[in-house]
Amino acid sequence: MSADQMKLDIVISGVGGQGAILASDIIGKAAVLEGVPIRAAETHGMAQRGGSVVNHIRLGCELGSMIPLHGADVLLALEPAEALRYIDYLSDDGVVIVNTQPVFPITVTSGGDEYPDVSEIVGVLKSAYKVVVFNALELAIEAGHPQAMNVVMVGAVSNYLPMSEELLIDCIKRMVPPKTVDINVRAFELGRAQV
Repeated sequence: MSADQMKLDIVISGVGGQGAILASDIIGKAAVLEGVPIRAAETHGMAQRGGSVVNHIRLGCELGSMIPLHGADVLLALEPAEALRYIDYLSDDGVVIVNTQPVFPITVTSGGDEYPDVSEIVGVLKSAYKVVVFNALELAIEAGHPQAMNVVMVGAVSNYLPMSEELLIDCIKRMVPPKTVDINVRAFELGRAQV
C-alpha cells in the first residue's frame, strides 16, 4: 500500500451515548495493527448523554491530530444535526455518511426548540457534498440491538478505510462485550453494504 493510499482524515460526530468513541477506537486499533500511522483526538461537549462529541482520526498523517477546517475526507455523522454542526470540517470533495435517526427527534434538549426536519438537513448536505444517507438505527435493530448503531456506521465508513474488512471485524470482536460479538459483526456487515 502506498503512502497516498494510507492518508485519510475522518471526523466522527455524534452525541454522548451513541458510541462515537468506540467507533473511533475500533478504527484506531485496526490502523495500529495494520501498521498505518494514526493520530487521533476527541472532544466532548457535556460529559453526559446528549452532549456533542467529535473525534478526529488522521490515517497516514505526520502532522497534528486535529483535522483543519475543510480538511476531512469523510465526515461520519452518527446523528443528523451533528452532521450540520461539523460540516465545515469536510473538504469540498469529501463524503458525508449520515445516520438519519435523530437522538432527540421531538425537541432539542438545550432549549426546547423543534428538531430540524431530517429531510431538510439531508437536502442542505446534498446541495454541496457527496452524501451517503441511511437509518443506521434500523440496521442495528435488524442486527440484534439498537446500541450497535455505531458499529453499523463503522461498517459504512469501512469502504473508505485502508484496512481490510477482516481486520476491522477482528478489532470489533476484541473491543465489544463478548455476548454482543455476533450482533456487532452483523451490524458491521449491514453498514458496509450501505456504501
